[in-house]
Amino acid sequence: MNHNTPTFGGETPSPLSPRPLSHLTDVHRRVYSAAQLRAHGVPAASAAAQCRPGGPWQQLLPGVYVLHPGPPTSEERLHAALLYAGRPAPERAKAIPAQGQAHAAPCDAVVTGLAALALHRFSSAPPLLSLDRIDVLVPRTRRLRSTGCVRLVRAHVMPVPEPVAGVPVAPVPRALADAVAQLTDAHAVRRLLTEAVRGGHCEPAALVRELTQARLLTRAHVVDAVDSLLAEGRAIAENRLYELVRVHDLPDPLWNVDLRLPGGPHIGGLDAYWPDQAVALELDTRAPRQGKPRGEEEDELWCEYTRKRDTLERLGITVVHVTPRKLRESMEQQATVVRTALMASADREPAAYVVVLPR
Repeated sequence: MNHNTPTFGGETPSPLSPRPLSHLTDVHRRVYSAAQLRAHGVPAASAAAQCRPGGPWQQLLPGVYVLHPGPPTSEERLHAALLYAGRPAPERAKAIPAQGQAHAAPCDAVVTGLAALALHRFSSAPPLLSLDRIDVLVPRTRRLRSTGCVRLVRAHVMPVPEPVAGVPVAPVPRALADAVAQLTDAHAVRRLLTEAVRGGHCEPAALVRELTQARLLTRAHVVDAVDSLLAEGRAIAENRLYELVRVHDLPDPLWNVDLRLPGGPHIGGLDAYWPDQAVALELDTRAPRQGKPRGEEEDELWCEYTRKRDTLERLGITVVHVTPRKLRESMEQQATVVRTALMASADREPAAYVVVLPR
């Protein structure tokens, strides 16, 4: 027998094992479920024998083993948490990855909370190894309890995970909401939300939607952080809008103006307006706010956007809507949209006269 092959109370590997057991202690991630070990001819009694005091293995979580006696690494804890919380199909349990490959994580277990933010490389999130518990998102119907280093977070609808280093991780807005739910430190909450916006990890509107859905906007320290978040997100988007005009050599517009009909009602505010071409640009930074049910204020804001747009277009003014995300991810494309609208003005009927006032 290979001298690296672990023995199990005098037992030898089952001849039905798809691979010799020696490879189990050589892979980079030495974490396996009981089902995976059984698929390699290691029955539960043999696995338990290896985890006795002084033994070469340890049971990190119910039904999850680490094939070395020392403290588990942060990576091993992550994979152990996913193996415990997930519900692998029988064929997945048999398919143990080769050396250097990541474990195939079940789709019904996703890392979230502070652990997910650490994987998303948030500098304001604690390092993985310092976390006492790893939050794992599971379907609400999953019959399983939090235990050891795993805290289960139940979801009515599971998000589409984002793979990070071979680990299924919750998208940033959901991970932030789950992290904030566990935090009482106002400064920690503010740092996380601020980094999310400044670092371009997500748009403020998406984050506020998640916080609203999680019913976290009843907490004063979260509300204060959101107020700063929305103000900062707006300022960042405006700076990108200035950059779009400057870098792509667009004509200088009138910035931050109000439009009115002569002697008539107020039409609305605009972020940029080119009066010679009758082209208006508006940043769409809509987000639900605290104090109203999810969706109610969003609907009101959308109605206001629609009313203003319809009024402007009836007056012959072209309206360009730009979201902060589009400015961040496809600025050149947005510049082309604006330039096209400006050039097309020569082929349109002159717009109605409007009064332009500073906002």
